[in-house]
Amino acid sequence: MKKLNIVVLVVIAIVIALLISQLGDFSTYETIKSAQAKEGKTVTVIAKLDKNTVNYDPVKNPNYLTFQVTDTLGDRMPVAYYFEKPTDMEKSERIVLKGKMDKEGIFQIREQSGILLKCPSKYKDNPNAMKEDFSASR
Repeated sequence: MKKLNIVVLVVIAIVIALLISQLGDFSTYETIKSAQAKEGKTVTVIAKLDKNTVNYDPVKNPNYLTFQVTDTLGDRMPVAYYFEKPTDMEKSERIVLKGKMDKEGIFQIREQSGILLKCPSKYKDNPNAMKEDFSASR
């Protein structure tokens, strides 16, 4: 075998090994039940905010927010977020949560990037709104 072929095979083997080692880092979305079953492990859940359960008192503690969410299967869970309340949180359609379920059944989010809000599209109700915005900007 030529030296070039051996080098190419070694490089390919290294790339494959790196890809396999990174497969564990890809996160999949969990349901609330599967998140509860994986207590103590970091998981990502997509859910809908129950706007009536948002509890945030910036005077008492600006870095503590609690609320409840419901997934598409109808399961509910309480959430504790240890940062300030995200702007326009109540306007979001869906919330992507990344955190860990604790022994008491509370989903703990201890990273500021642990909440991603999925806001409704401003073009949802009026399909011609995008055309109107584009025309007005000309």
